[in-house]
Amino acid sequence: MTSTLAPMLPPSLSSTFCGLRFDSPIVLLSGCVGFGEEYTRVAGFTNRDVGGIVLKGTTPEPRLGNPPHRVYETSMGMLNAIGLQNPGVDTVVRHILPTLDFDETRFVANVCGSTIEDYVEVTRRFDDSPVNAIEINISCPNVKEGGVQFGNYPEMSARVVAACRAVTRKPIITKLSPNQTDIRENARRCIEAGSDALSVINTVMGMAIDVKTRRPVIGNVQGGLSGPAIKPIALLKVHQVYEVAHQHGVPIIGQGGIYTAEDALEFIMAGASAVGIGTALFYDPHICKKINAGIAQYLAEAGMTSVSELVGSLVTHKATAALRQIATSC
Repeated sequence: MTSTLAPMLPPSLSSTFCGLRFDSPIVLLSGCVGFGEEYTRVAGFTNRDVGGIVLKGTTPEPRLGNPPHRVYETSMGMLNAIGLQNPGVDTVVRHILPTLDFDETRFVANVCGSTIEDYVEVTRRFDDSPVNAIEINISCPNVKEGGVQFGNYPEMSARVVAACRAVTRKPIITKLSPNQTDIRENARRCIEAGSDALSVINTVMGMAIDVKTRRPVIGNVQGGLSGPAIKPIALLKVHQVYEVAHQHGVPIIGQGGIYTAEDALEFIMAGASAVGIGTALFYDPHICKKINAGIAQYLAEAGMTSVSELVGSLVTHKATAALRQIATSC
């Protein structure tokens, strides 16, 4: 769905992602902004500053989530084990989606489940809704069933994607886990199963201990680590997945510890067509404006008219050697 209003952002920031117009390369990540309304009450914040918003993870039935504590700040980020608390897909489709302004930005549903049948049911419901795309969350590290079990095995990942692909015509974005042996193989299998885009990466599994009580801080024992601590991991995973995704013309949302425009530019150079912002919003609700401005300034100084010119432009030693070989043979 294309915005009916003139973009408020520099034209250089706009791009097409899975056939959708993004006025900014920024995507707000699932779980960080509720169902798109979390930050609309913050003075100066507007959904028009981002290309898209991924809604909170949704399951077939309502979930209360994990026991407390569910969030813990670390020295370089945050652990969370919310446990997919949500009101269920029926409430989301019937009562929440009608309140969203689809002229402001693109909205992406986030589908979760404990079984393949769960994923299919929720995907089918969102297919008959106004959401612009569907993200399949097969990599959630803080639920004890489903989630990460699907995302760490390429065969299971492909089965979930194929089942969801069969019940929707909307673009499918598959969220990949960093907690697996070969993320390239998983990406390839998901693309072959019908994924239109990939979201790289989800949080990294971690824990924290209260030394006074000798008990885990997180009620679920383990949770997902996000923030600057995981940025180098996420950046490498985006680079690795891009090697596969680029061959198939599949775009990537790169995410994991992005706090500055320079962080975002690194992910774009590594192969991300869009960048996800999550934990940084808790520190600075206006971070998106700053990142947009920084990217636009970089593009202008580099003489580029579109952010798409920068995607995958990383120059590696391998690429440099290849160029030298070509030059020598000419």
